[in-house]
Amino acid sequence: MSMFDVINPATEAVVTGVEGTSAEETDAAIARAHAAFPAWRAVAPGDRARLLRRFADAVDADLENLARLEVANSGHTIGNARWEAGNVRDVLTYYSAAPERLNGKQIPVPGGLNVTFHEPLGVVGVIVPWNFPMPIAGWGFAPALAAGNTVVLKPAELTPLTAIRLGELAREAGIPEDVFQVLPGKGSVVGERFVTHPRVRKVVFTGSTEVGRRIMAGCAEQVKRVTLELGGKNANIVFADSDLDKAAATAPYGVFDNAGQDCCARSLILVQRSVHEKFMALLEPAVSGVVVGDPAVESTEMGPLISARHKEKVASYLPDGAPIAFRGSAPDGPGFWFPPTVVTPPDLTDPLAADEIFGPVVAVVGFEDEADAIAMANHTEYGLSGSIWTRDVGRALRVSRGVEAGNLSVNSHSSVRYWTPFGGFKQSGLGRELGPDAVDAFTETKNVFISTEE
Repeated sequence: MSMFDVINPATEAVVTGVEGTSAEETDAAIARAHAAFPAWRAVAPGDRARLLRRFADAVDADLENLARLEVANSGHTIGNARWEAGNVRDVLTYYSAAPERLNGKQIPVPGGLNVTFHEPLGVVGVIVPWNFPMPIAGWGFAPALAAGNTVVLKPAELTPLTAIRLGELAREAGIPEDVFQVLPGKGSVVGERFVTHPRVRKVVFTGSTEVGRRIMAGCAEQVKRVTLELGGKNANIVFADSDLDKAAATAPYGVFDNAGQDCCARSLILVQRSVHEKFMALLEPAVSGVVVGDPAVESTEMGPLISARHKEKVASYLPDGAPIAFRGSAPDGPGFWFPPTVVTPPDLTDPLAADEIFGPVVAVVGFEDEADAIAMANHTEYGLSGSIWTRDVGRALRVSRGVEAGNLSVNSHSSVRYWTPFGGFKQSGLGRELGPDAVDAFTETKNVFISTEE
């Protein structure tokens, strides 16, 4: 067993040490989850629903503690962290209704009665990224537990603290210990065993497209179910007929939230050329106004990057001579700080416009017309999210249908609502999370025909 330090990215101080889970311990946890599965799936739907509601209540009672943990561990602003803890509570509450509504179908057939059942898979492995540790964990474990599966969850090595606390709250709420287990540790150890262990029947992974490809390939060897939510290079398309003041004022918050460490960040702003100059003039004060600083302070709007290594990666995109239009501010001293930065690359082949930088860097590029905007938005291997700014409802619908992305917002930057499905096109992922159908993704459909012929 090895210890690793958890670092506060705003101060570079060690928050605590966490014991990493070994491969042998991971196997033992999977064995316990497998052994606990028959009893958990047999829990009456109403009783399982009550346990999930108790879990939600426990999260709600601990919301401020969870939020403060996330501020210290992840550098999230306190406002965002409270929302994230509240999202776990709300997702648990939403899926607590699922056990009693996991309906099959009666399908008309000749010669008998045909019915379908949604059967739980067994052990589900959930691999959580470091950028949104709480909500993304909940998007996996809540519907999986509701469907009658047992769950082993691996938080990111950089940000394990809130997941560990959620595991404690689950036990306090009465979820059996072996039904939901949190296993902090290395992806190459714990996450790899989720992929290769035959008793893990499904893997849910959120992270980079590169790692997602490897997980998908590994799961294919056992024909193991997989849900992948991967990278994004998302376009914020601003047409000349839009409310330009609002589009410019909100654009920084569509990309600089969580310091740009968001797969849904609108890190490519496409602006119709007839209003490009005006938009840039409006965007500069909006970027300068983003409050970057101590994430524990209520007024802070953007915190630090997650680590020194990640800061170096983001900075590598901006060598001397980079086409920087303007920048916001960031604190000096300890912490992995990076100022909000607006760049103007010449075209979409430039890495600033093409790559998922995963930091507070946004590229602004001009377009001519509607067809040009759609083609430019689709000029990427990704297809996760995006925004469209226009007052023309017909245009909003045409462009929404034309852009190859799983989650689009018109005149807003909202990507995630737990009531609606979330996931990507192309190399942004496979499958959908959240929404009314997410529980089905954690079940197998069983068809049963009963002959009525004598």
